[in-house]
Formats: sequence, C-alpha cells, structure tokens
Amino acid sequence: MSRQSRPFSRRQFGQLALAGGAAALAWPDAILAANQVRIGVQSYSFRTLPFEDALKAMKDIGLAECELWSGHLEPKPPMVAGPDGRQRPPEGWRDELRTWRLTAPAVRFMEIKKQFEDAGVVLQAYNLSFNDSFTDLEIEKGFDQAKALGVKLITASSNLKTVPRLVPFAEKYKMTVAMHNHSNTKDPNEFATPDSFASALAQSKRFAINLDIGHFVAAGFDPVDYITKHHEHITNLHIKDRKKDQGENVPWGQGDTPIKDVLQLVKKNKYDIPVNIEYEYRGEDPVAEVRKCHEFIKAALA
Repeated sequence: MSRQSRPFSRRQFGQLALAGGAAALAWPDAILAANQVRIGVQSYSFRTLPFEDALKAMKDIGLAECELWSGHLEPKPPMVAGPDGRQRPPEGWRDELRTWRLTAPAVRFMEIKKQFEDAGVVLQAYNLSFNDSFTDLEIEKGFDQAKALGVKLITASSNLKTVPRLVPFAEKYKMTVAMHNHSNTKDPNEFATPDSFASALAQSKRFAINLDIGHFVAAGFDPVDYITKHHEHITNLHIKDRKKDQGENVPWGQGDTPIKDVLQLVKKNKYDIPVNIEYEYRGEDPVAEVRKCHEFIKAALA
C-alpha cells in the first residue's frame, strides 16, 4: 500500500495545525502529540454510549482522530433470553439488520461526516466487519456508506473466506480495506497470524492490515518485530493490553503487550500509522477509562 492511499497523512495533519483548523484550535495537546505519533480512538471503546455522547467524549478527552465502529450507526438488536438464559438477538434479527443496511439513506452517513467536521475530529476510517453472512449487495452498500462518510479506509474484522469477494468492490471504489486480527489461531478462517495477513495482502494491492497489538500478543506473536518488518502495509494500530497465551484484556500496564515499545517504535521511525485506543477491559466508566488510556500513551511517548 502506498503512502498516497493513507486516509490522513502526517503532513496533512501538520498543515491543519498550521492553518488553525478546528482540531488545532480545540486541542493543541492533541496536535503536539500527533506531531510525534497520531493518537486516535476506535469508537467501539465507547460502545455503551450513543454516538453523539461518544463524539463529545472524544472532544472532551482531546482525541483528534477516530476509527468509527459501525455499531454506533447501525440499529442495536432488542436482546432476549435464550434457552440457556443468556441474552441474544431475537430470531430473524440478522435479516432485519441486512434490510437496514440495504435501505439506510446516504444522507444519514453524510450527516455523521458533518458532525465529525463540526467537532474537529478527523474521521480516519469506517469499521465494518464483512463476513460470510454478507450478501454481495450488502458488501457494496458498506462501501457506499464509507464513501458517504468521506473515508478512504475500511477496517474489517473479516474472515479469510470473505476476502476474495471484497476485491472487486475495493477496486471499484478505490478504497483500502484493512484486515483486523483477533487471537483465535485454531480457526483457519480467522485473521490471527502473520500468514493470514499475508494471504489477504496477496489478493489485492488495496488490502492492508489493521493490527491489534493486544490480540497479536495473546496469539503468541511479537508486534514490535511485525510492525518493524511490515509497517508499509499497516494503516492503523489498535492499542490494548492482553496477557500471553490467550490471556484476558487487562488495564494497560498489567498485561504482556509491549505498548510502550510499540509507541516508541512508531515515534522513533516516524511511521505514519495512527495508534488507536481500544478500551476493552472491564471498567466502570468508558470515558474515564479512555482518558486513562490517553494519558498512558502520552506518558509512554514522553
């Protein structure tokens, strides 16, 4: 993937700051940090909040970039208790969600784009996780939605079987699709290993990597080594802390993920790779926890 395909370059960010753009006026600390490393957030971190509250939290914390989780725009299922007592979507919900995706007006996504612009938060990417359950029309609608949002990057917790179906749409829309990894190395259909990433990259020049360093460590791999060797193919990082050997998500600094080493690597080599906070451990208040994560990053970069 060429530098030209990146959604928002270091130079552009600097130009925004020099021009006195909205983000520069609102958060000089964020701009200062971004001159070293671009600090953003995956909006999934605010998954318990409605979109408007999540966007307000980003601004209040001082986060200048966002990778927008589709769950903040799509309808949420009315959860019901299953036979085992666990809460789950009702039968037929998947069809209802597909109908929404196929009929949602583009103006809705254009309005979201405008809200980001008004808040001075750069919309970096749209996170929509294509999988085997998507029809081709549903996939295309996802690209239409990303276009209406004004982004050139889709991040996807996809699977390997779906990847070939994405090729013609990525080419048609001239859009980068970055594959996100989890840690299930036993499932050959899951993105979890360096080989799974290599398989996707070989299928299209428009495919890239959205590396989750916490999941990567839990799966038994070294993110520092991988980023060093493959940084040209990485569009953004998800920063979280997990323990090795499929360990749990934990507050930052309590796990085995070399967060500081990764941040210093990006800073030292001036990699044009946003580092996105993804708050996923258990905490009381997502806004307070994301704020802690932001402070952790700034201290690690000092």
